[in-house]
Amino acid sequence: MELQQVRYVLAVAETLNFTRAAERCLVVQSALSHQIARLEQELGARLFERTSRRVRLTAAGEAFLPAARQCLEAAERAAAEVAAAVGEVRGRLAVGLIPTVTAVDIPAGLREFRGRHPQVRVRLRVGASNDLSELVRQGALDVAFLGLPPGLRPPGVAVRELARGRLVAVVAPDHPLAARRRVPLSALAAEPFVDLPAGTAGRAQTDLAFAAAGLVRDVAFEVDDAAYIPRLVGPGLAVAMLPAGYVPGLAGVAVVEVVDAPTRVETVVWPGAGPSPATAAFLRLLAIPPS
Repeated sequence: MELQQVRYVLAVAETLNFTRAAERCLVVQSALSHQIARLEQELGARLFERTSRRVRLTAAGEAFLPAARQCLEAAERAAAEVAAAVGEVRGRLAVGLIPTVTAVDIPAGLREFRGRHPQVRVRLRVGASNDLSELVRQGALDVAFLGLPPGLRPPGVAVRELARGRLVAVVAPDHPLAARRRVPLSALAAEPFVDLPAGTAGRAQTDLAFAAAGLVRDVAFEVDDAAYIPRLVGPGLAVAMLPAGYVPGLAGVAVVEVVDAPTRVETVVWPGAGPSPATAAFLRLLAIPPS
């Protein structure tokens, strides 16, 4: 089994198309197909079912993928470690972040990082804290910037607290509460809310705060991306609670301080086995000690 064959299999698995996979790998399709056929012969099983209309993984192919990804990631990590030993930073930097991260300026950090380390391939993934921390644990991401309730520590990863802040209420400009400077949670309980899906870390802090106050709220709208929340608040469809550090850049909404607001902790996580050379360099650039 050769690493290039593994790369070809992963490319086909991700695109489900031999032509697009060959284009991604910068190789002619016949060569890619030949190498995958050789690997299938060596393994004694077909990894893909091919028809004139579609390509899909077989059960053997599904079983092959997790270890194949780990194998390729280990090889890339080994090459990056060797480069770091001679003073070079290369390889990949896969960064996860929530849309509302404010403790660090990710774009500015990446701009400086790329200037210093142009040989590093940077990939960004925006998502929910739960999903991102799991991807770090699995090795699919190298580092992730999360927003969590106090006391919640994702398993299997190294965790560093960056900042703490309170949530504020966000309402439509013509909402009756918009004229008030401060309100208690009880003033919001009867309002329809827009929030992240139930069970996510980004929603937990608000759910816990209302429960602790003995209040029940109506989450009428659930969205997967916090960046879309103001789009529903502005027209008056719902109210929301968002990090105080995030709301100054929002347009078309009014911000109201909440007396008994929940606290959110911004954290950064990386694999428990330790950061890669590229990750360690990025964390140092952000003034985050990687150890």
